Amino acid sequence: MEGLFASGRIVDLILIGVAAEAVLLALLCRGAARFAPFGATIAAGAALMLALRAALTGSAWPVVAGFMLAGLVAHVADLILRRNSLRPAASSHCAPQKDAWPQVRR
Repeated sequence: MEGLFASGRIVDLILIGVAAEAVLLALLCRGAARFAPFGATIAAGAALMLALRAALTGSAWPVVAGFMLAGLVAHVADLILRRNSLRPAASSHCAPQKDAWPQVRR
């Protein structure tokens, strides 16, 4: 087990699982627009795992920082996509109604 961590292979195994998850989600979403928020989240996590692998294997600090910067960019994209998906459309049937929440009596 120590060898898996020292060599960074543990991250490789995790990334294989993440890649499988991404493929499965892409197949289930059936469209780039629906997959984009998941893709950004997965990309952010993968970039941080690559930064961890680089640190575990003794890579130079610019390599680690580069992967962390890529994770930040993907995270910001994720936040923007989530923010845009939370905005209800003008004619959306899912938009909250004025009296959607029960009133609390005091």
